[in-house]
Amino acid sequence: MLVTSAPGSPSDGRARLTDVAALAGVSVGTASKALNGGGRMRPETRQRVMDAVEELGFRPNQHAQSLHSGRSWTVGLMTTDGIGRFSIPVLLGAEDALGAGKISVLLCDTRGDSIREQHHLRNLMDRRVDGIIVAGRRTDPRPPLPGVESVPVVYALSPSTDPSDTSVVTDDRGGVRLAIDHLVSTGRTRIAHVTGPEHHAAARERARYAVEELADSSLEPSTRRIHFGEWSEAWGRRAADAVLRTAPDTDAFFCGNDQIARGVADALRERGVAVPADVAVVGYDNWDTMALASRPPLTTVDTNLAEIGRIAALELLRAIDAGPGPGVHTVPCRLVVRESS
Repeated sequence: MLVTSAPGSPSDGRARLTDVAALAGVSVGTASKALNGGGRMRPETRQRVMDAVEELGFRPNQHAQSLHSGRSWTVGLMTTDGIGRFSIPVLLGAEDALGAGKISVLLCDTRGDSIREQHHLRNLMDRRVDGIIVAGRRTDPRPPLPGVESVPVVYALSPSTDPSDTSVVTDDRGGVRLAIDHLVSTGRTRIAHVTGPEHHAAARERARYAVEELADSSLEPSTRRIHFGEWSEAWGRRAADAVLRTAPDTDAFFCGNDQIARGVADALRERGVAVPADVAVVGYDNWDTMALASRPPLTTVDTNLAEIGRIAALELLRAIDAGPGPGVHTVPCRLVVRESS
């Protein structure tokens, strides 16, 4: 696969691929593979080529490149997340992986509307994109895109219901384990779990994992139940009051997201309960807007959204070049410890 340089002559002042190769000290073929993100080479070799591209201001002729390769060098990214809370980190991670190959990303926001999704899908197919990444705003499985057999598709965060598709998701079981292990290791034994709507997969599965992880430490939720509600600070405040009425000896709250956790922290502060001296609070998602604005700042589970996007893009590139890797690929979470625990 070759990258074709922009038309011109040595006298027109525009850099050619041969100039890039000469400056990087590699062959033209190696320079081409480095620009396309393909080929096996040492990272330092690829970096020398990219440094030469930057220094010379080289710009490949995308039209000629497409005619030669049969590719459009564009990838569609469809998201259902209108506010961008989850899709933007995924997009940034995907662009980090795609950028080295000079692949353009076309972002389409479906706003969770199936008609709008079909409209964007037709536009992407008309543009002959090389592949599509579908990014959800929840972890609930979603139906696969229809009529896309001619291009590879990777589902990010929201997995496809078809096991033969390629999906990249966060490891919620591992994330919950990190949170519970942290609380138990700091001496907490009366842990309440407050989370979002039960019909959301994220709330339902994190709750199930929390119960299982507590049982592994011979513990159970402090109120002997899971508190399902809303993904909101208001619900966190109400839930904290309900938990402390039922189980006043609760010494920790593990919350299904950071908004709930911030609401819990607010309610505890209003009651004069010291956090974390008397009660620890752990959130989920590591949403800086919530976690850092909370008083005190929240310990929380980071779902590695950017890494999900990066892995999804790499899986898509592999599918474009060599065929899909079907199945669900999980990305580990990490625990960010702050003052609330």
